[in-house]
Amino acid sequence: MQLAEALRFSIHALRANKIRTLLTALGLVIGNASVILVVTISLTSRDYILDQIRGIGSNLISAYYEAGSMTSARAEADFVKMADVEAVREQLGDRIVAATGVIVNYDRMMIQGREADVAVIGSDDQYPLVRNLVILAGRFMDRGDVALRNKVAMLTQRLARRLYGSPQAAIGQVLKVHGLQFVVIGAFKEKTETFGLSELSSETMLIPVTVLRYFTQTERVDPMYVQVRRSEDVEAAAQAVERVLEGRHRPGARYRVQTLTAILDTARQIALILTLVLVMVSAIALLISGIGIMNIMLVTVTERTREIGLRMSVGAPRREILRQFLMEAVIISVGGGMAGILLGISGPLAVRFLAPGFDIPISPVSIAVAFAVSFAVGLVFGILPASRAARLNPTEALRYE
Repeated sequence: MQLAEALRFSIHALRANKIRTLLTALGLVIGNASVILVVTISLTSRDYILDQIRGIGSNLISAYYEAGSMTSARAEADFVKMADVEAVREQLGDRIVAATGVIVNYDRMMIQGREADVAVIGSDDQYPLVRNLVILAGRFMDRGDVALRNKVAMLTQRLARRLYGSPQAAIGQVLKVHGLQFVVIGAFKEKTETFGLSELSSETMLIPVTVLRYFTQTERVDPMYVQVRRSEDVEAAAQAVERVLEGRHRPGARYRVQTLTAILDTARQIALILTLVLVMVSAIALLISGIGIMNIMLVTVTERTREIGLRMSVGAPRREILRQFLMEAVIISVGGGMAGILLGISGPLAVRFLAPGFDIPISPVSIAVAFAVSFAVGLVFGILPASRAARLNPTEALRYE
């Protein structure tokens, strides 16, 4: 019997029991669709988490004074200064995109008829670049504002709304900070919300650091941010930043230099573990489907015992009987697997069509694996029924009722 003829006989036999064939293949449909959707959800979640982490600051390094053993008067000299930021810019040169420092102060302001504490951040023109700020109205402060000590301010989106109704309405308004008048030149928000875990809160004002020094007795940059040009250079640049700080201050002063590399690696590992666990759950569904195929094929062999005996009596070799029943099992599993793959990718494709700006990745590897597993399930779980059919005694099979 040729392969094409065996395929034709197998399809004819399966069509004779359409409902049973469809129900048997349903397990593969669900299993393969689960594999595709699980991998898709995992990839989407991983990419979203990593994008959120990167959105806080690409290749970001933060540094601040941690501790020392001297008196408070001596410790003030150990604090990170804007001069240290300039030294980092000079010594790291082209290895970094930008470096900036943050000095935080507070003032009380009248907001909607009530006094409230507002964080006042002093920084320079490189701060928006390093922290990935998004301008909503107006402009960012520039190098001239910092050098000339211009009394200009930028407001967070929420503060601008509470003070003036909208970010656009805030532009050009005059407000007082520590008794000095500032002109609002811009309103901004974080590209990725840090929910107050950074120096930026929902109600924050940003002014030139050269102006904020009027209001602070001690210059303390906390933290200093450095954005590295290449991701593979982050760790080396972090070590260089630490050496610069330690070299410019007294021995014994300790500085904490942190990167997002460890957080990114942890997020990748969590995503990988989650994917493996979910794939294992889907594999259980495929295993159960394989057992179902084997069970149905054993029933089919029993029902077609006389047919098998008749074919053997007219000269059909045992390997042809084996091939036919094995092919029937493979057709059920591969057919169900293909339907499951189509069902699995239809969800992400529908989302892409309905929401063009929302891209959900589809893993070609997961599709290939799902197809290979479907074929393997039919092959492995079809061997026992096919072998039983091939081992039947022709005489006893013909007498079977």
